[in-house]
Amino acid sequence: MCGRFTLTVTWEELMTRYLIDPESVSPFHIPRYNIAPTQMVTAIINDGSTNRIGQLQWGLVPSWAKDSSTGAKMINARSETLEEKPAYRMPFYRKRCLIPADGFYEWQKNENGKQPFRIGLRSGDLFSMAGLYDIWITPSGEKLSTCTVITTEPNTLMEPIHNRMPVILRPEDEALWLERTTAASERNPSNLQSLKELLKPYPAQDMQAVPVSTTVNSVKNDTEDCIRSITRS
Repeated sequence: MCGRFTLTVTWEELMTRYLIDPESVSPFHIPRYNIAPTQMVTAIINDGSTNRIGQLQWGLVPSWAKDSSTGAKMINARSETLEEKPAYRMPFYRKRCLIPADGFYEWQKNENGKQPFRIGLRSGDLFSMAGLYDIWITPSGEKLSTCTVITTEPNTLMEPIHNRMPVILRPEDEALWLERTTAASERNPSNLQSLKELLKPYPAQDMQAVPVSTTVNSVKNDTEDCIRSITRS
């Protein structure tokens, strides 16, 4: 699964990376070192002509849900079953997003308990996790926009740590993932196959896993201490 991640870059770096007009939105991002489920996360969608940046609540609430309680249970969506699960099927066809990150956390079991690792690109660059979003209307008529992170099987770097990892998209594939899908083409086999081919483990040789302190274990902690590497004994 993917249950925590980081986004420590500046607002300016985000806007530049995703080709967004700085004048189109007021700054809202600050560096985050321990982003957790049910919190607001930065996300990128495409309106058919340009990329747009905003915030979504992490934990998908389907548009047809009776209440919002499902969100905390739907922080991740398995890539292998997107079309089988009613909550993910239509978002996969129509509401795909990018969730920017520069690292994600996973915990490896050992004789002393669990060792947290921060995993990211070996280059240290910002990357995009493949996500889905949906909009739920509250009983009072307000919109609740939520999202989920898609996961896949682990690459060889992740295998010793955990049996799942987020789908990380190559920069050159991000436009395809964000591409708006028309009702006429949303279930076209060739279109769907092109999307499904993106849902694979990122190359292990281009990633690194760094052990970090147990400071990250508590969602109350959101400081640079969470990402500080430690020496393994």
